[in-house]
Amino acid sequence: MPADTIETKLATEYESLRRRQYELITGLLNVLPKVDQLGEERLSQMRDALFHADHPFLAVLVGPFNSGKSSIINALLGTPDLLTVGPVPTTDRINILRYGEEVQRMTTGAEAETVFHPSPLLQRVSLVDTPGLESVFQKHEDITRRFLHRADMVLMVMLATQAMTARNLEYLQTLKEYGKKVIIVINQSDLLNTTETASVLDYVTQESQSRLGFKPEIWMVSAKMGLEAWQGGKRDIATWEASGLNRFENWIEQQLGDVARLRQKLTTPLQIASNVNQSALSTIRANQSTLDHYQSIASNLEQQLAAQKRDQDRTVREISTEAAAHFTESAKRGAAAIDETFRLGNALRSIGGGILELIGLTGLLRRGPSNSLVKEVFERHRAFEPLDELAATVDKLGPRLEGKDLQDIDDLVKYARKEIDGLPSTISTKVIGSIQPPLGYDRKALTEARKSLDDIEMEARQDETRHMDDLLRNSRLYLAVWELLLVIFGAFLLLGGRNLWPPESPTPFLVLIGLLLLGVAGLFAMPLRGRMLQSTHIARLNALQARYSEALNKAADKQLDYAMRLRRDAVQPLTRLIESQTQIHADQLGALQRASQEIVSIERDLAEMGKRRVMGVPVSG
Repeated sequence: MPADTIETKLATEYESLRRRQYELITGLLNVLPKVDQLGEERLSQMRDALFHADHPFLAVLVGPFNSGKSSIINALLGTPDLLTVGPVPTTDRINILRYGEEVQRMTTGAEAETVFHPSPLLQRVSLVDTPGLESVFQKHEDITRRFLHRADMVLMVMLATQAMTARNLEYLQTLKEYGKKVIIVINQSDLLNTTETASVLDYVTQESQSRLGFKPEIWMVSAKMGLEAWQGGKRDIATWEASGLNRFENWIEQQLGDVARLRQKLTTPLQIASNVNQSALSTIRANQSTLDHYQSIASNLEQQLAAQKRDQDRTVREISTEAAAHFTESAKRGAAAIDETFRLGNALRSIGGGILELIGLTGLLRRGPSNSLVKEVFERHRAFEPLDELAATVDKLGPRLEGKDLQDIDDLVKYARKEIDGLPSTISTKVIGSIQPPLGYDRKALTEARKSLDDIEMEARQDETRHMDDLLRNSRLYLAVWELLLVIFGAFLLLGGRNLWPPESPTPFLVLIGLLLLGVAGLFAMPLRGRMLQSTHIARLNALQARYSEALNKAADKQLDYAMRLRRDAVQPLTRLIESQTQIHADQLGALQRASQEIVSIERDLAEMGKRRVMGVPVSG
């Protein structure tokens, strides 16, 4: 495979893996800040990993002000006025040079600015221009230290006429402590002749060896000649090589052409991400006990709410049962009244009453407070007195429910406040809202049911009385008609039926006996009719009682639903916190587990990066 094809494939693989790393770390940075007890140090490490993953390669230029750092960058990118240069300090902030389709500046912090530029060089390396070292180690030390820590290479820029001053040696010693590869770049080499150049190189090498204990790589460059090489929009190769800036490109080519170095470049942020991810997973699992405590609180609250609901349901059942007992007692007394009315001993009276109904005298004879025989009998048996107690019985429900509801809510509030006070401050501060009892209590559901309950009670009193009165009247009429017909027929036989049978025939006597028996049977029909009406009355009262209980229970259910909402609303800040923390924990665990899988996948692909196959056998590319 041609070398350029191998390099293109390597660059494509490298960029693909770098983007996957970037997306992985970006995703983790969305999750990690929400992991309780993880620590800011881990987040800082992950941000460093993001910086590594976001930049293809990072070269940081440092040095005294006016040493030509900005001019060197302008020359490398072929844009003379990209960064401001001058005889006085001009760079008062960190400038990050990154690839972009067009030149664009973006402020990325109080002391940093990102400059996008379409130079192909920036597709392979990001450049960082720092303030003069005088400023770096005074005003910008912290932010510069972060960039030096992240740098893949550090270029220490100094002027040829001021090479290896005591201050420069001090700066170089400080940079060495960061453990990064430091290359000394001596600018304005065009001002030196060959002998002077050799002397500067020898002096810088000896000073580095004696003072610092190592021989650094030294580049003699001229930013001025580098900019001149770009005259006319195209770079003059001879001038460019004479400027010495080609060494920067050659060094980058050498670094990015080495599979091992590229793999190490990607391995560093991936290892950081892996370590932080594992630490976050460990923290999440350690937080499981706290989550279990949260869930036990939620479970306890639900158990308390369920128990309180059962207690209130029991109260409703007791009141409903008591109300049903009033209907049952009323039906029992009403049945006794019907029994009295239709008993055999009152049969003759019933016949008389029926005859009076036939001739229309009942209304004239009964002009008292009530013209209802059934009502009088029912009143005598106090059949409706149990119904008089219905309102008082039902009215007990509201206060009992309200008293218990308010007491339960108060207990729940105390419990919830105690649990919140016992939570770690990192969690308790996340509570939104106040744990407090309701400002008021409304019995609307029960009061609105009063009319329908009263209507059923009135129906049990009036409609049932009218119904039974109609049945009694009809029964007496039927009996009277029956008995009168028998009497008329018997009279006809005695007075006008002598010629119908032979003399001395026993038939008339037998017929009269039959009529007498039919008359007695009519009298006995009244108690039977009474038993039927008793069953009808009890069934109707039971039906009314069922409707009454249904209406009462429906209203009570609404009242209980309202009361349970009050309970849940009172402790909702706590339950909402528990629900959110449980969901956050589950989401975090899922995200971290997916990140672990992606890390393994990237590690596997990273191990294969740069390899090619020859006859099916993987070999290094």
